[in-house]
Order: sequence, then C-alpha cells, then structure tokens
Amino acid sequence: MALYAIGDLHLSFANNKPMDVFGGAWVGYVDKLREALAVIAPSDTTLLLGDLSWAMDMAGAKEDFAFINAIPGRKIIIKGNHDYWWTTAAKFYSFCEENGFSDMYILHNNSYEYEDIAICGTRGWFFEEDAKAGSHNDKVFKRELIRLETSLKAGGDREKYCILHYPPRYRGYECPEILALLKAYGVTLCCYGHLHGASHRLAIEGLHDGVDFRLCAADYTKFRPLRLK
Repeated sequence: MALYAIGDLHLSFANNKPMDVFGGAWVGYVDKLREALAVIAPSDTTLLLGDLSWAMDMAGAKEDFAFINAIPGRKIIIKGNHDYWWTTAAKFYSFCEENGFSDMYILHNNSYEYEDIAICGTRGWFFEEDAKAGSHNDKVFKRELIRLETSLKAGGDREKYCILHYPPRYRGYECPEILALLKAYGVTLCCYGHLHGASHRLAIEGLHDGVDFRLCAADYTKFRPLRLK
C-alpha cells in the first residue's frame, strides 16, 4: 500500500501539444511515464499534482484519462493551471462512469485518508499572477485559500500531507498566506509541481519551518512517481 506523487504529466493524445517539442528530458516522455508508472500496484495510492492533460474539455481529455486510468490503484487529482478540462466533481465522476474509468478522485474542498494520514490540498497560487487587492486574480487567490483551509479542516486531527500544483515557496518568493495555513494545521509534507526545465534550480526542497517540501513535476523526477511512503 505505497503512496506516490507526480505532477505535470501534460498528456496530449487527442491534442496537438506534445511536450516532446521542448526537447531535452521531454523527448519520448509518454513512453518514459508508461515505463516508470509500472512500479505502482493496485493497492497503492498516487497523488496527481495537476497539469495532467492539455485538453480543453472532458471529451477531449478522454484518451489522456484512459492513460491515467491505466495507472493501478487509487488516483487522487488536483487542478493545475493548464487543466482547462477541469469541471465539477459530479461531471467528472459521470465522465469516468461513462468511459469505464475507476479509482480516480478529485481533491476539491475535501480530504482523503491514506492509512493514518489525511491527504489535503488545492491548486494554490503563484507569484507570476497579479493579485492586487480587488482584482480578479485577488478573488481567485482568496478562493484558493478558502479551499485549502476547507481541505485541511476536513483532515481533522490526523497527520496531514498537502498537495499543491503551485509551489508555496520558491527561491526569492514565498506565499505567506499558504505557508501560514500549512503551519497552522500541522502539515508535515507538502508536494508541489509546476516548475520545469531551468526553473528546477530555483525550487526549495527539504524541511522548512516544520514542513518537508518536495518538487514532484514529472520532468524533475525523471518521469518517475516519487514514493512518499
């Protein structure tokens, strides 16, 4: 019953946006993912940290989710900044049922149990976005904070792991509101994605203020799921 995490699969089976065009580590990335994800067993849980499919809607994401569905075991999913297919939980589960997909669950204003740990999280926020008071981005940011706290509260008194798409800290940047929530609710591990290529060198990992941070973007982990437990 292992616990894994990986983000930023950027699948594009039905859309003309394969990541191979960026060269380097992304060349042949789907085959790399398929081989690396084979270590996962039906009794395992995999945390998928957003940016899973380039599709613009659920119909266009069908082939991408067929690939994700083939990952054995339970899959817990959060939204990334490029997940334009993202819809309501009800519509997502209906889509899964219609296509025979199973063991995929959206993490959105809730939490899930893994042994004695509560898996919490949301998309998060990033300094690339302008969040001036009263702006649209400010409203989105505040909603993300509400969603994160709702998820953390749902975790109750259990030890908490938090998954985000955006890194809450970065060399030269911190999101104090998110970091404060992680500390207030006793989060012990925070996994995030989003950072690619040259940005890897700016990632902050390891123990900081009581929280162990891990970058789980697929091209950073060499397209292997990171085993957490």
